[in-house]
Amino acid sequence: MAHPDVTPSLAGLSATSTSAVETTTTILDEKVEVAATLPYWLVNIPRDQWPSTCPEYLLNLPQKTIEVLSRRDEEYKRHSWEEAKKLVDSNQIHLFQRFPSEFRKYLEYTAKIKSTYGSVLKFVVSERLGWGEDDLKPTGARPFEHPNDLKIVYNDWPYAIDTDIVHLVVWTKFELEDDPATDDLTPQARREIDDWVQRTFRSKIPAENVIWFKNWKSLKSIHSIEHFHVMLRQPDMEVVKEITNGDVPFLRNF
Repeated sequence: MAHPDVTPSLAGLSATSTSAVETTTTILDEKVEVAATLPYWLVNIPRDQWPSTCPEYLLNLPQKTIEVLSRRDEEYKRHSWEEAKKLVDSNQIHLFQRFPSEFRKYLEYTAKIKSTYGSVLKFVVSERLGWGEDDLKPTGARPFEHPNDLKIVYNDWPYAIDTDIVHLVVWTKFELEDDPATDDLTPQARREIDDWVQRTFRSKIPAENVIWFKNWKSLKSIHSIEHFHVMLRQPDMEVVKEITNGDVPFLRNF
C-alpha cells in the first residue's frame, strides 16, 4: 500500500471536547439551514448512512484524531501544484493534509488490513510490494544500485492535492539515512535520492513538474521499511504506467 503517510496536518486545529458524545461540529441542515451538532463519527457522513453507534474502528482514538474527524470536508481545500511545491521547497511537509472523510476511510481500511493480515506492514510488503518478509535485505551495496531493491507504486491515500497531480510512493529495501540531530535526511542521502529522481522522472517529465520529499522520522506511518514521495504535475500517463509497471491504486478496490 503506498501508504499512507496518513495523519492529516493538525496545524491550526483548536481543542474540542474529550469524548465521542461531547465532540461535536456545527453543520447546516440540508433543507432548513438550522445549525446542528454531531458526534465526530457522524461528521461528513450522509444522513441516510448514519450508523446507530460509533463504529469500533473509531473508538478510543487520540484526541487530535478526533479533532480532525470533527471537521467538515468543506473547511479544507486541495493544494495546488504551486502550494505543494512551496511546502516541499520550504520543508514544511507536515502541512500536507487529507480531507477528514478520507482520513476516516483510511482508519476503516487499516482496521480491516490489521484484522486480515495482522499488521499494515505485512500487507504492504506482501500485497502492495510483492516482497517476502524475508526478502527485505538489499541486493545492491549502495542505495539505488539494484532495481530489485525498490518499487514505485501509487499512494493509495494521497493528500488533498489537485486532481491533475499524480502522487507516487517509492519503497526501498535500503536505508535512507537520517540525521538524528535534525530528524531529516542527511545531505548525502538527499543527493542520492535527487540523482535517482533525475534519472527516473526528470529524464521523462519536465523538471518543473516533478517534486519529491521524504517524511521526517516523526511523521512516518511505517518505520520498518523506507519510503519517500514523488508528485508529478499533469504527467503523460503512459510514462507513469511504465514507471510504476502498471500499478493501480489499491483504493480503487476498497
